[in-house]
Amino acid sequence: MKTKGYMHLSNVYYDNQYDYLNLYDSRINSDECIHLDFLINDSPAFFIETPELLKAVIEITRIDKEIKQIMNALPQIALNQYIHKCLIDEIVLTNSIEGVYSTRKEIGDLLDNPKAKSKRFVGLVKKYIALTDERHLPIESSTDVRSFYDEMFLPEVIEDDPNNIPDGKIFRNGPVEVINSAQKVIHQGLFPESKIIESIDKAIKILNDKEIEPLFRIAIFHYLFGYIHPFYDGNGRLNRFISSYYLANTLESIMAFRLSYTIKENVNRYYKSFKVVNSSINKGDITPFIYSFVDFIKESCINLRNGLKNKSEIFNNFIPRLEALPNAENENYKNLYFYLLQASLFSELGISTSDLLKCLNISRPTLQKRLTVIDKQQLSIILNHYFAGIISIQYPSGSSMKYIPIPSLTNTIQSSSS
Repeated sequence: MKTKGYMHLSNVYYDNQYDYLNLYDSRINSDECIHLDFLINDSPAFFIETPELLKAVIEITRIDKEIKQIMNALPQIALNQYIHKCLIDEIVLTNSIEGVYSTRKEIGDLLDNPKAKSKRFVGLVKKYIALTDERHLPIESSTDVRSFYDEMFLPEVIEDDPNNIPDGKIFRNGPVEVINSAQKVIHQGLFPESKIIESIDKAIKILNDKEIEPLFRIAIFHYLFGYIHPFYDGNGRLNRFISSYYLANTLESIMAFRLSYTIKENVNRYYKSFKVVNSSINKGDITPFIYSFVDFIKESCINLRNGLKNKSEIFNNFIPRLEALPNAENENYKNLYFYLLQASLFSELGISTSDLLKCLNISRPTLQKRLTVIDKQQLSIILNHYFAGIISIQYPSGSSMKYIPIPSLTNTIQSSSS
């Protein structure tokens, strides 16, 4: 869904001033107009609840139900591994959008051990982990937003640039500018701090207004937070996290971990949507941004459904083939292959030795003993014949092992000293 059916006021402004004013008056006074207690460049904020937007919400709801059905049919281990993969995607990409470099391994290690000594991204990772637990994270006032910021970014800001530490009562005390890649100022955040606090509180009230369709208020708040820009640094990532949290409570919770991927894929449109609504010529009409943001949500849903459906079909197709593997008539070995297949399809980082031992409910020596019994040559031949590009197993020397899928969706058992 694009905004082709919804004319931007700025487009009309440059063509005909009379038509521009008439269009604005017709919108602001229409039955479909939802007035908001907020000023954008001194113009009262509003949006139009168009049939296209309502249709998009219905379509998103339908796709969300399909996602739930697919997830309910998957083994819990496979589902957990896929959620873990999506979580890594979300954190790496929300960093990347802001030009903050992080690796999948770095984030994956923190997810496995949030109490790690490294302070970098620990707060960010912990907050996203809370979304997987479906914890209630209250966002009811400016102080709640500041608490989120302190937990997620303050240690990082202190280490990287102490000048960006919030120096006001709650937010920043000085002005801030948003600069594009050409070093051109494209937006100035609200100022002074008293105006920031008042505006954030108003934006939160809109976010929690149950009279407004949830997906619309998530989009509206996302725009308003970017417009206000309450901090010197970390605004984009905090804004996307809050949107993810509300998406997790509106749709299937896994949707919380797909937003940044879609925004990254459409980053130019993302920033252009802010620019359109930021313009004083737009006279406070947030509808163009809602169109774009709801479209991002819809695209995220479609990609998630298609990805899960594809992996689920491959998984179900390969399950009967496990019977052909060496010793598969023994339930112990069949279970081993079953978990390796799940890891190879649904996890980017595979399944660790410790997790595999928990799944099988056995000791490390027992696992090693079972592996030594398997006829390696026979296994290799069968894997190449029935599971080409899906599972491969490489036997190491040494006592410590880790199960890792390689890029072509394979599972490798290799030595690890850790």
